[in-house]
This record gives sequence, C-alpha cells and structure tokens, in this order.
Amino acid sequence: MGDEVVLDNLETNNNDTLRIAGIVKESTVDGPGFRYVVFTQGCPHKCEGCHNPETHDFNGGKIVKIDDIVEDIKKDPILKGVTISGGDPFMQAGKVCKLLDKLDKKLSVMVYTGFTYEYLLKNANENNNYLELLKRIDVLVDGKFVKSLMDENLMYKGSSNQRSIDVKKSLKENKICIHEF
Repeated sequence: MGDEVVLDNLETNNNDTLRIAGIVKESTVDGPGFRYVVFTQGCPHKCEGCHNPETHDFNGGKIVKIDDIVEDIKKDPILKGVTISGGDPFMQAGKVCKLLDKLDKKLSVMVYTGFTYEYLLKNANENNNYLELLKRIDVLVDGKFVKSLMDENLMYKGSSNQRSIDVKKSLKENKICIHEF
C-alpha cells in the first residue's frame, strides 16, 4: 500500500458536522449484535465491486450534525455497538473521533477502512488524526475489498485479504492482534 495516493481528508468546514452517505439504525450484518452504522462519504480506494460505490464522491452525501447522530444513538437501548463504514472513515478521522467521544463507552466500536493498519500507523500525524481514531476503535476491519478474493463465508468482511484487528490490544502489544468473532 505504500504507493497509494491519499487525497486530503475532509477535516475542513464545520468541525461539528460529518459528511455521510447514510445511516442504518439497527444492523446485524456490520458487526456483532444490533449496531448503529454510519456510512461516511468520500473514499480514495474505489475498490472494484465495492458494495457502496455511492460513497466514493468526496462531495456527495449529506452533511449532518454530529450531535444529531449521538442523540439518535442514545435513544436506542438495544444497541451493542457502533460501526463506522464508508466511504473511508479515516478521511474524516478527527470528526469521527468527536462522534465516538460523545458515545457511551459500553458500546463497542468497529470501523471499516480500505487502508491497512500498518499504513495508518506509519502515516499518522497530528493533522490527519489517524492514530487518534485508532485509539478509539475496538475492532478495525482493514484492507481494500478485492473482488477476486470475495468470500461470503467471512465474518463481517468482504474479501479474504481483509483482517479483523483488535486495535486496543495491537496498540498495547505493538503488533497486530487478530480479533476472533
């Protein structure tokens, strides 16, 4: 992934808003248990066969207030977690951090990204907030979707190259620790 071109992230405009493609309020396919899923808008990866191609355009979707999303999540007592997907959430990492900071810490946090964990660590800086977002994640599903490696039997992943990473343990142990569902 070292030759990857990364567009400027969307840490512009109002820091109290997030550009999203949509929301699913009680998903059971985007992580364990009932999950509130936020699909961020904007993705540099444009994976062939992506099931959310409408999220690629950095100017698409709609702008919503972070507090409105937080209030909506707080209304639902059956939620076990929150999943941030996309698009690529790391394109708005600082704003996603603001959202996650306002949530009940009992909710598990799962994030999907086309970047690899190694790429995010290597390229993290104070401007892109990659490390700050990683610190707030329980499980990261990393890597681009690869159509030729698609496997419908994978748990919460689309292709076999993607990994489910226990981020807190990985950061603590300074090595990748795979999360088993």
